[in-house]
Amino acid sequence: MHALLVVCFGTSTIYLFLIVLIRFVGRRTLTELTPIDLLVVMLLGSCVETAMVHGSSALSAGFVSAAVLILLNRLLTMAMLKHPRLKNIVSGGPTVLVNNGRIIEENLKRAGLTESDVLQALRGRECGDPADVRLAVLEPDGEVNVVLKSDVA
Repeated sequence: MHALLVVCFGTSTIYLFLIVLIRFVGRRTLTELTPIDLLVVMLLGSCVETAMVHGSSALSAGFVSAAVLILLNRLLTMAMLKHPRLKNIVSGGPTVLVNNGRIIEENLKRAGLTESDVLQALRGRECGDPADVRLAVLEPDGEVNVVLKSDVA
């Protein structure tokens, strides 16, 4: 029974700590998570798991581990804001998928997409034909933004 209380205490403490830490660093919704943010979330889960289960010294190690991850992520974000080239290296840049109605096969291959993937993304933007598209861009966060020819004056 004592071991279960240690787990409950460790889990509750880590949970409250992460809430405070994440509120301190900033807000993002799940749709705004970059691949780096997703990596940090996965690593946070891993580094606090031991602290939640084992308590005592593992609890402080979990705090330190989580704080270091959040701090490193924050520092990287600040560096990328100051140095756009670093952001492009770390997060990647936008990739043009469709230009003036023409699907760019080379960029599809580089992005690991198929023509079917692009057509599905276009349909999601209520566009059934690539010929109607002025520009479709795969953003670094995985979202596909579409500018229709009819939208351009």
